[in-house]
Amino acid sequence: MTTILGAGGSIGNELVKLLVARNQPFRLVGRNPRVTSGATETIAADLTDKDQAIRAVAGSNVVHLLVGLKYDHKVWEETWLRVMSNTIEACKRAGAKVIFFDNVYMYGKVSGAMTEETPFNPCSKKGEIRAKVAAALVNEWKSGALTGLIARAADFYGPGTSNGVPNLLVFGPFARKRKASWLVNDSVPHSFTYTPDAAQSLIQLAERTTAWNQTWHVPTTPNPLTGREFVALTAKEFGVAPKYRVLSRPMIRIAGWFDPLVAESYEMLYQNDSPYLFDSSKFAREFGYASTPYATGIRSTAASF
Repeated sequence: MTTILGAGGSIGNELVKLLVARNQPFRLVGRNPRVTSGATETIAADLTDKDQAIRAVAGSNVVHLLVGLKYDHKVWEETWLRVMSNTIEACKRAGAKVIFFDNVYMYGKVSGAMTEETPFNPCSKKGEIRAKVAAALVNEWKSGALTGLIARAADFYGPGTSNGVPNLLVFGPFARKRKASWLVNDSVPHSFTYTPDAAQSLIQLAERTTAWNQTWHVPTTPNPLTGREFVALTAKEFGVAPKYRVLSRPMIRIAGWFDPLVAESYEMLYQNDSPYLFDSSKFAREFGYASTPYATGIRSTAASF
């Protein structure tokens, strides 16, 4: 049994499609999960409660930890380590392997490309928390107490990816014939992971016996576009003029006075003012998987609107 903890998110929904197509039994777990065609089971559980986490994971072979918490560093500080600790305990009791879908916040600001060997050097509150959460899992597999892996992605975009920054700032506005936006600097390259590629990689990693107890960067197309190029390609798919504005740090700071989500994003703007380069060549070498070209991913995402 494959269990998805944190069902209903962008990656989880893409993963469900693949599991259904492969006729694999799977269980969906969330605070308020939707009944989904093809799912073997659907369970409501609060993973901050150890007993509920243990019940949710019981009988699983592989567990995908895809939980998305409210984008608030205080909530993360109070909750993330507890979720990871409970998931680890639940997987130990079930004898299940765990795949943690992670981001790159713990790397901090990196000069050059981010790889699996990039040291943790967080420069944000949320990055500090993610570093602790990732380390907790790594320490378990290093001790031999658990089998697991980390699948790490760059910022992402794709069909149905409502919380992806490009979906919010570029695809959505163009779909409504409005002006798009870009964060801080539109002249530097910025890697984006295409969500169907990320989900496909989770299937491949789970099935490869030699992939466990490692960190993997999920397939992400190399030679990323600049903001200006990304906006232009997207505008072309919608048949609109590539009109957009660059949101400066002061603009975002002021907007954050009125919107808590924007305020929380301010500390992460270091990811947007200089090249953001995500290297997934380790995955490409091991699996021979060609990630989706940006032009193709942008076309599919635009079509989804």
